[in-house]
Amino acid sequence: QLQLVESGGGLVQPGGSLRLSCAASGFNLDYFAVGWFRQAPGKEREGVSCISSRGGITNYADSVKGRFTISKDSANNTVYLHMNSLNVEDTAVYYCAAASPSAYTGSYYCSFTLQYNSWGQGTQVTVSS
Repeated sequence: QLQLVESGGGLVQPGGSLRLSCAASGFNLDYFAVGWFRQAPGKEREGVSCISSRGGITNYADSVKGRFTISKDSANNTVYLHMNSLNVEDTAVYYCAAASPSAYTGSYYCSFTLQYNSWGQGTQVTVSS
């Protein structure tokens, strides 16, 4: 059974940091691109960051560039999202998702528009003083 489980969310003050984890079971993340998405109340879900299945190619939303870093630990089959300099606009439920590489773009590529078919349950991040 393919499963993604997020953890690491919580309440943090503005300017603080959190590290989210996305642990996979039932499949090997080295064969999938992984994306982090978020959804704030009353807003549409948006892509935050992604990492390719091979080569560690990454992409970030403009709103988080320079503050967030995505990484993958293949030994533990886990993808992380390191979030620094958090602000109230980062408050949302954060989801990780996995996508098979596109036949057109290959394994050394990721984007928020890949077919993300496996999703975690989400973890709440609240930035508030």
